[in-house]
Amino acid sequence: MSVLAACSGGEEKTGMRVLCAGSLMMPFNEIEAAFEAQHPDIDVLVEGHGSIQVIRHVTELHEESDVMVVADYSLIPMMMYNTEIPETGESYTDWYITFATNSLGIAYTPSSRYAGEINGDNWHEILSRPDIKLGMADPRLDACGYRALMLLSLAETYYRDDSLFEGVLGTFNPAIELVPQGTATRITVPEIIHPESEKIVLRGSSIRMLALLESGDIDYAFEYRSVSEQHNLEFVGLPPEIDLGSVEYTGGYGNATVLLDFHRFSSVRPEFIGQPIIYGVTMPRNAPHPEKAVEFIQFLFGPESRRIFDENCQALLDPIRADNLPQVPQELAPLLQ
Repeated sequence: MSVLAACSGGEEKTGMRVLCAGSLMMPFNEIEAAFEAQHPDIDVLVEGHGSIQVIRHVTELHEESDVMVVADYSLIPMMMYNTEIPETGESYTDWYITFATNSLGIAYTPSSRYAGEINGDNWHEILSRPDIKLGMADPRLDACGYRALMLLSLAETYYRDDSLFEGVLGTFNPAIELVPQGTATRITVPEIIHPESEKIVLRGSSIRMLALLESGDIDYAFEYRSVSEQHNLEFVGLPPEIDLGSVEYTGGYGNATVLLDFHRFSSVRPEFIGQPIIYGVTMPRNAPHPEKAVEFIQFLFGPESRRIFDENCQALLDPIRADNLPQVPQELAPLLQ
């Protein structure tokens, strides 16, 4: 989808589409403006979605995009490396760059029920109370959603409470199944998710929980720390053993696995193994404006963008690294290790 937009002087700008994880929308809106100021011939069009939806827009809905940024880098090889572009038979991409991290916790407002009581020790007891409303991103569409399931599974082990998962989320019909596998747990998500209690509110991306929190329609939501800080929300930070935010606990995170057990995806059966939260960026092989996309990614890793990320409480990796480095556009190679 190549978009040309007429500017006020009568000249045409190149419309470059960037699909990004919803949790990056605030910094990316600022990066868009800063990039356009340096590249007046380009009109960057940033769209935020759940990370799974970011990829499905390209690989299954067959829309064109120049840059794709997801909150879970593992989605890129899983859903793009072995998925073919219909017109050419080539894979959609064969490289990605990891560049940012985060942690998962509980967002709320001063008006949330029990706001004066909740803390990093009793959060699961508060969230289990029947009169609270809890928001969660849909795990079928958004990395924050399946990570919330991992967090709750890990919390059962951490707090030695095998009723914690169901206590917080209630039951679903069909069920979200937890199956022990030695010291690990496999969480199977069915094609249809229907909470049997009205306490759980699902949305297609974690960013869509913000309006519900601010309106009081929900009391709490599983959310990334950066998003909570960007929107001045109250935030319960959780133990690093379960918040998916520390490389020191990578081995423990791997004890939670989420399987999306249905046929919505035409070419893969997504299975996610718990690991630290790491964001990834790539370019589809059929990007309409590859040269412009490379310029945008260069800018994304430059000093101006780093300042924007820092001001928006978004933690970055240092150094940034690439998968399949020989396939990365050569202009980006000097940025990588």
